[in-house]
Amino acid sequence: MHPASARFATPLLLGLALIAGPVHAQTVVGERLATERLDLRLERIADGLTHPWAVAQLPDGDFLVSERPGRMARLDESGTITHLKGVPEVSTRGQGGLLDVVLHPRFGENESGEHDWIYFTWSQPGSGGTATTLSRARLADDALTEVEALFVQNRFSSPGRHYGSRLAWLPDGTLLMSIGERGTPPRAQDASDHAGSVLRLTETGEAAPDNPFVNDPDALDALYTTGNRNVQGLTVRHDGEPWASEHGPRTGDELNRLVGGENYGWPEVSRGNDYATNQPIGADSLPGMRDPVHVFEGRFAPSGLAEVTSDAFGAWYGDLLAGGLSSETLLRLRLDGDDVIEREAILEGEIGRIRDVRQGRDGAIYLLSDAPDGGLYRLRPTD
Repeated sequence: MHPASARFATPLLLGLALIAGPVHAQTVVGERLATERLDLRLERIADGLTHPWAVAQLPDGDFLVSERPGRMARLDESGTITHLKGVPEVSTRGQGGLLDVVLHPRFGENESGEHDWIYFTWSQPGSGGTATTLSRARLADDALTEVEALFVQNRFSSPGRHYGSRLAWLPDGTLLMSIGERGTPPRAQDASDHAGSVLRLTETGEAAPDNPFVNDPDALDALYTTGNRNVQGLTVRHDGEPWASEHGPRTGDELNRLVGGENYGWPEVSRGNDYATNQPIGADSLPGMRDPVHVFEGRFAPSGLAEVTSDAFGAWYGDLLAGGLSSETLLRLRLDGDDVIEREAILEGEIGRIRDVRQGRDGAIYLLSDAPDGGLYRLRPTD
């Protein structure tokens, strides 16, 4: 059994081949999709989701799907959608709304349910605009209960874009959370501002006590990395290393290995161009700022990132799957250290804009399409 991140499944269930279980209602979208190493089957489990943003699978096999307008959907094994009560009132201005959702890494571990928390991010309205917020809640029947806000970024602001916002658990039980620079690039270089960064928090939302900036009086304790424009793909690989896919401006989308204390450059360093003038923004590289591992071609628009650790996808073990929005592409990236040595487009337009990519408890890959009538899809080998 291969080790893997607790991003989607609990440790006891990771690395398993596809196992027998309830059969979800499905529509076959692609009976046999040929790739360089595997032939795949693409199935739509459910549609009718309004701009779905993230998916997490419960121990019983049901799915939780956040919808950006502010709804949390539960999908059962038949594909039936139930919307949960108890979701906070979100701001849906621009790119805001209900965003990422993950389970506590020890969710369902014991009968007491002490770790049965659902963590989610959302754009919170308030004085001066909106803020990216982290909350957690229990699931009881068809409602979120005991909802509590754990972390709120320190500056409410407009415009309503670049909220981040992805979550991923590290092996030590701390939680990474991305926050975009909210559409104001210089904020990513201001260590007194949570915007434009990746944070590292405890399970109750405090700054991890050994974070890289805790002894810096000019920096916020919660910061893990800075200089991040808008991270919308985040995963922790089987070796415990966090990786992120990040929106550039006009092109220049990046894949980064996240290292605590590092500055990823935005807007002083960028491989993208200004939207209005199409002129380059910043330098290609600068001392003291970390270069990307990979720059995606064209206007990829990354969202959703997962590592393949399922035995069912043995030929892909350790590869990253990156979703693309405007590109409508699912990319497979093979790594050798910090080098991308193989790149393959797995999907190109079959399901539209890809918002999230997760490996499920059954070893399949699950995808969300971002649309007014979005869907949940499953990708698995044909054999």
